[in-house]
This record gives sequence, structure tokens and C-alpha cells, in this order.
Amino acid sequence: MEIGIIALIVFVSLFAIWLIFYFIPVGLWFSALVSGVRISLLQLILMRWRKVPPSTIVSSMIESTKAGLELNPNELEAHYLAGGNVTNVVHALVSAQKANIMLDFKMATAIDLAGRDVFEAVQMSVNPKVINTPPVAAVAKDGIQLIAKARVTVRANIKQLVGGAGEETVLARVGTVAQDRAGESRFDLPRGAGEGIGCGNGVRNSFDRHRRYRRR
Repeated sequence: MEIGIIALIVFVSLFAIWLIFYFIPVGLWFSALVSGVRISLLQLILMRWRKVPPSTIVSSMIESTKAGLELNPNELEAHYLAGGNVTNVVHALVSAQKANIMLDFKMATAIDLAGRDVFEAVQMSVNPKVINTPPVAAVAKDGIQLIAKARVTVRANIKQLVGGAGEETVLARVGTVAQDRAGESRFDLPRGAGEGIGCGNGVRNSFDRHRRYRRR
């Protein structure tokens, strides 16, 4: 009986200690303190109650402080509660500062809440991204079917990123332009073209129509 009571007391004590350290993240507070981040222990406790992970806020504050940026933990917490990616925003701000790109916290959070990857946008501002378009099928004026592919170099414009065209929109526009240009094209094929080995009936018919058109 006494052994059971002692075991119960030990279990309750360990659970109480775990609960205290969970709601009072002393380790995070000490890490922030030695890193030069000024944040109170009460703020970390209140983050727990508001269901905001203190580790995310503290690590972002440490990264920004080491990079020479001054961010407000309340603004980071508000951005997290709004559904934003705090870590990605801080990465973007640090990268933009190193690359001498004008990007403030307000613009970065607006881009992030718009559903765009702000960190990738900063990287594309420094190193343009090459997009390979899928095959686009089109038919020329003389009935010849074309299959076109394109490689598009894209550089992000931070100021116009909100409401601007994304990768899917760029691919759709390139495909539309390719189809329009192919539809306006005409090919002068020599007599007997398409009669070689491996040519399908559809291709032969297209060449035959072309020869009949040329005889008129």
C-alpha cells in the first residue's frame, strides 16, 4: 500500500514538473537571453495559452537579431495567428537584407498571406528561375500539326508580387501565345514530303492537302 502511494506521488510530481516546464519555457527564455533577444518569460507563457509555439517566435527573433534586424515579437505572433509562415518571412527578410533588396516586414507578411512563397521570391529576384513549359500542340494554316516547347526565364518583382502572375499563369500565357503564333504560320513543303518511312496517314493527308493547295 505504501509503495503504491509513493509511486503515485512520484508520478504526480513528475507530471507537475513537466506541466510547469511546458507552460513556462525556461529553456527558450534562457536561449533568447544569451542571444540578445529581449522577451519576457510572461510573454512566452501567454503564447502557450494563445496556442502560438514559442519556439517558432524565439528562433525567428534570434535569427533576425543576429542578422541585425529588429522585429517585434507581438507582430510575429499576430502574423502566426493570421495563418502566416513566420519562419519563411524571417528567412526572406534576412536574405533580402543580404542581397540589398528593399523588403520590409509589412510587405513580406502581405506576400506571405497572399499565398506566395516570399522566401522563394527573394531568391528568384537574385537568381532568375528557368521554367520548362509542357508540350503545346497547335495546327498551322496549312493543316500541319506542331508540337512546341519553350524555356522561360522568370525574375520576381517583389513590389508587384501580390496580385501578379504566378508560375501556372506564365505557363498558360506562353501556351496561348505559342498556339496563336503556330496558327498564323504557313510551311512551304517540297513535293513528296511525308512519303518516307514511318509517316502516319494523318501526316500524309496534311502534306497532300498542302500540295493540292500549292497547285491552285
